[in-house]
Amino acid sequence: MDPLILLWPLAAALVLVGLAGLVLPALPGAPLLFAGLLCAAWAERLRYVGWRTLAVLAVLALSTYGIDLLTTAVGAKRFGASKRAIAGALIGGLVGLFFGIPGVVLGPFVGAAIGELTVRRDLPRAARAGAGAVVGLVVGAVAKLAIGVSMVGLFVAARFLAST
Repeated sequence: MDPLILLWPLAAALVLVGLAGLVLPALPGAPLLFAGLLCAAWAERLRYVGWRTLAVLAVLALSTYGIDLLTTAVGAKRFGASKRAIAGALIGGLVGLFFGIPGVVLGPFVGAAIGELTVRRDLPRAARAGAGAVVGLVVGAVAKLAIGVSMVGLFVAARFLAST
């Protein structure tokens, strides 16, 4: 029996947990997903999925981090947030990572609201900026999931097109 066959269950588990982690903030989804796809490629000794495909998958995995920051900022901006509120949303999102799921959800909201309050003493406007940051966070999660599903699709396509 080939010992590399044991990589398949690990690959499947990592891919599933990675996909979940793209929407659940407590898990590093993109790195886990990439690691799972790398394990699957390695299980077949890179015979079907090569280094070029893996490089593209790595770039897609890295792009999910930029998506998070970008969608949070754009969400706050679309709701009329000031530049300070946008910066606050980004800082709140980063700080929120250290406080688990509640921190990841509340961090951008609180950061945007505080940032907006430093510009204008208008609580409803600050709450609106915070809500925009949270909407951006949700849009980001959906975009990251789409990228993750695309990564799996690219891997499967590369795998089965190479074997024909």
